[in-house]
Amino acid sequence: MKNPRPYTKKELALLYFPDSTPETAVKHLMTMIRRNDMLWDELQEMGYNKRRKTFTPREVKAIFDWLGAP
Repeated sequence: MKNPRPYTKKELALLYFPDSTPETAVKHLMTMIRRNDMLWDELQEMGYNKRRKTFTPREVKAIFDWLGAP
């Protein structure tokens, strides 16, 4: 993906887990992200803030690169 757009955590999580509730989907997505040390490190280097409700386009690209597009 060349230039992904920003996504809310809920929006992106529901793309990966469409049959889950929004809260559960976000928990699952964040678990997948944190278990991938390389992805987690890359997000930290980008200045990821766990309190922010959105992923920046750069963060989305990293997630897609490491986890695959939903």
